[in-house]
Amino acid sequence: MSNYKKIGWASLIMMISVFSSRVIGLVREMCIAYVGGAGGSVDAYQVAFIIPEILNHVVASGFLSVTFIPIFSSYLTDGKEAEGWRIFSIIFNTFGAFLLILIAVAFYFSPTLVTWLAPGLTNPLHFNQAVKMTRIIMPAQFFFFSGGLFMAVQFTKEKFFLPALAPLIYNIGIIGGGIAGMLLAQQSGTGIAMATMPGVAMGTASGGMIMGATDVVSRGTGAGMEGFAWGVLGGAFVGNFIVQYIGARRVGMKMRPLINLRHPQFIRYLLLTLPLMIGLTMTFSTEIFLKYFGSFLSEGSIAALNYALRIMFILVGIFGQAVGVASYPFMAKLAAQGKIGELNTLLNTTLKFLALVIPVSVLFMVLRNEIVLLLFQRGQFNLDATRMTAKVLPFIMAGTIAFAAQTVVVRGYYAMQNTWLPALFGTGAVIVSLPVFFIGMKWMGAPGVAMALSISAMLNTGVLFILWNRRTLNNEAGVLYLFLGKIILISCGIGVILWWVYDAFVNVARGTLFDPSTFIGAWCFSMGIGLLFLVLFVLSGILFKIDEIKTLVNRICSRLKIKT
Repeated sequence: MSNYKKIGWASLIMMISVFSSRVIGLVREMCIAYVGGAGGSVDAYQVAFIIPEILNHVVASGFLSVTFIPIFSSYLTDGKEAEGWRIFSIIFNTFGAFLLILIAVAFYFSPTLVTWLAPGLTNPLHFNQAVKMTRIIMPAQFFFFSGGLFMAVQFTKEKFFLPALAPLIYNIGIIGGGIAGMLLAQQSGTGIAMATMPGVAMGTASGGMIMGATDVVSRGTGAGMEGFAWGVLGGAFVGNFIVQYIGARRVGMKMRPLINLRHPQFIRYLLLTLPLMIGLTMTFSTEIFLKYFGSFLSEGSIAALNYALRIMFILVGIFGQAVGVASYPFMAKLAAQGKIGELNTLLNTTLKFLALVIPVSVLFMVLRNEIVLLLFQRGQFNLDATRMTAKVLPFIMAGTIAFAAQTVVVRGYYAMQNTWLPALFGTGAVIVSLPVFFIGMKWMGAPGVAMALSISAMLNTGVLFILWNRRTLNNEAGVLYLFLGKIILISCGIGVILWWVYDAFVNVARGTLFDPSTFIGAWCFSMGIGLLFLVLFVLSGILFKIDEIKTLVNRICSRLKIKT
């Protein structure tokens, strides 16, 4: 089977996994919205991930497949698999022990670290919730690290099924933990239901206050949110550790109690990983800056930013992440064989198809209120929360193409075992964008932070791709830039038409069964505008002779057995 066919099958498996994971992840966010709405307890829950994410970043858990696969693959190619398992054991034991020490230290100093990393979180109740949930989530990072190595050896052996299950099990665990936490909170008398009990805000005979209704709601939702934190720990243990351990054993994993800091391949791995450990990657900086700058804004801002980001990541997962993860082992082979021209062709073709996410992002901008309402408006997530999140969403969606393209562009560097250059220039792009975050926060509030996230992503991805073209003499880059410009212009045209139609009908529908502020109305508007978008999208491909749109439509039609 050719590399392209293997990439196709691997991409299909990973796309199904990523799509399923995004769907379940969306259900997870819906559950969080139901329990906590867009309030302070959800802010605390999101802040609780900052320290664990830093620990994850320090040992480069998210890049284990990227850095370990080239080293392990070289042993398999040379017929030295036993030595490959030896270096696997050295890396696992050394970095695993280092991570456990960091977890213990961070666990002890959690209150101080939360103060430093979310200085705007000054509400004592929410601060204590953030510290408690941080300590619950923190040990999960060891399971992510271990699972990353277990998945890396499976990818090297071209086994994708069990690694594809990891995010699904993880998200199911979070949902299960959240539901259990909510039920336990209600049974203990501190649940959300208490907020509706009469008399909770009545004064005592001495003029004191028993407990404000807001405090009752916050404590109740906080107790419910804690369940999600336990779900994170349980989901990581089962999906990323147990299942992946089984998968690694099936492909012949042999683990030994070895630590050898002088082993040449360990030093090579350390040099490959070090820039990823100390550099500010786009994904890492996005999560950290969202919560850091969001902590200075009004209560619920971090929650609203996070909900909008998760909606955007649905498109990123479908269009970018699946292709990036599945194609990387094959990109690494092309790079190892010195077929840079072929690698550039694969990269350019992939980026052209990823550019089709731009018009879809415009659709999401037009339907921002309806999408947020349909996904989240229930339980504690009220109309105000919908408006807050919808206000942020367009600014987040503007960066979709940058986030999607980055998953592919950066893997080109990693395939050539160049981790220093993307780390240095990526970090530089992040640092340069810091004033944008500060100005955006001061000028526009939460939408300004969202805008800064998109600008930072565009700057990061743009710089890395320009440098890639210069280093690899990518002669087809100019064609790609023209294609991108054409898609942006077409998307703007589609957006104007969609908004004109939306605005014309929304005023007519007010106060009727099809009022977009109701569930039925929002559903009808989404379906109607969505169908119009499909028509405009297909016509654009025909009128402007965009082969990628034609190919995408033909593939979808062939899957649905529709003649075109």
